[in-house]
Amino acid sequence: MARDFREDHLPFPMPVRKYTLSQSWENLSFMHWEVKPEFLLPHLPDDLELDLFEGKAYVGTIPFEMMHVRPRWFLSVPGVSNFPEFNIRTYVTRDGKPGVFFLTLDAQSRITCFHAPRSYGLPYRYAKCSLTTTHDTYTWSSRRQSDGVMLKGSCKAFGEHSTAKPGTLEYFLFERYCLYTVHKGILHRAYTQHNPWVFRSGDAAIEHNSLTESYDLGIDQPLQPDHVHLSEGVDVRTWSIEPL
Repeated sequence: MARDFREDHLPFPMPVRKYTLSQSWENLSFMHWEVKPEFLLPHLPDDLELDLFEGKAYVGTIPFEMMHVRPRWFLSVPGVSNFPEFNIRTYVTRDGKPGVFFLTLDAQSRITCFHAPRSYGLPYRYAKCSLTTTHDTYTWSSRRQSDGVMLKGSCKAFGEHSTAKPGTLEYFLFERYCLYTVHKGILHRAYTQHNPWVFRSGDAAIEHNSLTESYDLGIDQPLQPDHVHLSEGVDVRTWSIEPL
């Protein structure tokens, strides 16, 4: 993954101030379910709008690896800057800027799970996680320390590498360049810059998924996502949150 950041594809400009963090998101399994909006709305702050694709809401459960996480002015630290993360996100918009909202970010990083909720309002929770890869299969497992909530399984890629075309479901799910979070009772936005996602279609073999089930999203088949994609990942710059 190159660290040459494009800007021609961005739906809105990034902040003129310097970015805060540098990182890579690698070896991602994107598993999405269609859900009824009424199941997601209770999880959202009142001043954030649920984003729909052709009238449908989506929730994604995404195991992946956070790599080389570091402040802009510092070096990556082995054992601290790299860790698996398993998040659940949905798709939202505010002031014409579509983004993501996280229900949880389960991660095997005590530093991140301590720091991110306090500095960003992000709902990080500590979990014992593992993720291994072969050339076209990602195998993963997580177990949250506080309550034993789990995700275990694998995804296998097939087909050609693709980028998302505007107007498609894949573009709606992938091409998001900000996140929203509630910090100290106030809605905030944080910008994220990366090049367009390159992905393949995939099949999921999920053995256990109390992680997604635990959020009561009306999903009848938590072991069978409606849409599966895999990506080797992107290099990312993120900015500190700003209040709305």
